[in-house]
Amino acid sequence: MIGENLERYVDLPVVTFEDDDDEAPAGPVAWRVATEYDEEPFGDIWKRFCETVDTTAVTALVIGYWGSDYDEHEDYPVPLLAESAASFPNLRSLFFGDITYMESEISWIVHEDITPLFRAFPALERLDVRGVGDLSLDPIRSESLKVLRFESGGLPATVVQAVMASDLPNLEHLDLWLGTEDYGGDVTAADLAPVLSGERFPALRHLGLEDSVVQDEIAEAVAGAPVVARLESLSLAMGTLTDRGAEALLAGQPLTHLRELDLNHHFISEPIQGRITAALPGVRIKLKEAARDEPYVEVSE
Repeated sequence: MIGENLERYVDLPVVTFEDDDDEAPAGPVAWRVATEYDEEPFGDIWKRFCETVDTTAVTALVIGYWGSDYDEHEDYPVPLLAESAASFPNLRSLFFGDITYMESEISWIVHEDITPLFRAFPALERLDVRGVGDLSLDPIRSESLKVLRFESGGLPATVVQAVMASDLPNLEHLDLWLGTEDYGGDVTAADLAPVLSGERFPALRHLGLEDSVVQDEIAEAVAGAPVVARLESLSLAMGTLTDRGAEALLAGQPLTHLRELDLNHHFISEPIQGRITAALPGVRIKLKEAARDEPYVEVSE
């Protein structure tokens, strides 16, 4: 579960827009715009934000709780952002869905089509999306996008397939929280083939295939994947990785060129952990064990 809102985003402090705050923040910030359960519509707050803040100076934006289908008010932010795009000429980073479990469980965050964001903000360099309920995405083209992240308890294959079919020549960082089938996660290794083969995203340097209930199968696919040779960091964290997946990584292609290998929240035995550490002496390895013995993904509901 995710229990706290962002405090920093793209190395900037996150400041929540408040109507009664007379003092402008000192220095650059990442503005957070959000409503609360059964409070005023998100659209009204967004309108005041656009009228109050110098939006031409905003480089990073965090969109928080916007309501839900069980809320009195629900304004999906994508159309509002698209309509206001001309007022944000310097927006480069967008976190869409900074919502904690106290506001809405991650699997309850309901989306719509996010494709208009890429058309409205062609200079966007980073997009983080939390929650994928009813989320849809068409294949996109962007020369600017460098970081793309999806945080979910169950990532639909349709979203991954759209990402894989996208033309993103400068994408350097891709994170996919794959989740479980119970929450809509039906991605298979075959859906990931375009990125694993190295055919897509020639600039990719970080790949995160995380939070998966089939983390061992993902690790086996990664072990021989051509894309790994040009990565600087690889994350198979947050999922149900066991000795089976770890041994596949050890038996696969060399990983000594990596700067970082993140296997946090794992179910790997101590002897195999020792073999990983010994095999990768120059790699920063994250090997924090899961809190419980029975395999489970770190983020689901």
